[in-house]
Amino acid sequence: MPFSSIVTGPKASFLTAASGTDMRKAMFWDRIANKYAADPIEDIAGYEATLKRVQDFLSDDQDVLEIGCGTGTTALRLAPLTHRWLATDLSTKMIAIAREKLAAQPTPQLSFEVADADAPVFGSGVFDALMAFNLLHLVSDLDHALQLAVQALRPGGLLISKTPCIAELNPLIPRLALPLMRAIGKAPHVLSFHADRLQSAISEQGMEILSVERHGTRGKDMRVFIVARKLGKVHVQQKGVLLPFKTGRSPL
Repeated sequence: MPFSSIVTGPKASFLTAASGTDMRKAMFWDRIANKYAADPIEDIAGYEATLKRVQDFLSDDQDVLEIGCGTGTTALRLAPLTHRWLATDLSTKMIAIAREKLAAQPTPQLSFEVADADAPVFGSGVFDALMAFNLLHLVSDLDHALQLAVQALRPGGLLISKTPCIAELNPLIPRLALPLMRAIGKAPHVLSFHADRLQSAISEQGMEILSVERHGTRGKDMRVFIVARKLGKVHVQQKGVLLPFKTGRSPL
């Protein structure tokens, strides 16, 4: 798998008033938005396996937030299975492309907004599930971004993520190749960690890990798929009860 696809496979985060770092991130993803939208999914079988697995956790009474949605391909596939799906990305150009897709494929449950995962803009206890696909290695601070994500969830809400664990690659990539690519403007800021570090970070936010899986079908898969549930009393409102979960692994 080319390293460039690992770095640019995901997108940005949530919108804030815009620090210098935020502006640089937004500019990077705006610059590559058209190319990103045109590039094919490399491991389509692995992507489809992930979509199928996510469907096990969705229901038509859920309010879902997706962070780092890019150009909206995944949101358009999954939103019809939910009550409401708010898909967000730091890049205004990514969101513009996503809205064009939505206009061509109307989906009443779905809306796209510019927002940054590093900023507290979604309130507390608003969503039943939060999706972070190919994003958590791109945030400025992993623990802070996870804290904001968990805050946005209702008690019993689900965090569903798929994340490239850069530290599982050849050490020369995060130490040499990535800094060089950033220096010449070919890569964004990227965090380097193993899957164990990500699991620990999620657990430290008061989440119960339900499942840890790998869905790749092409060689070693460094993209870990994690489903976690927010601990705490589930208040039965109009939403009903918590959706049952499945713990079996998806086939590779």
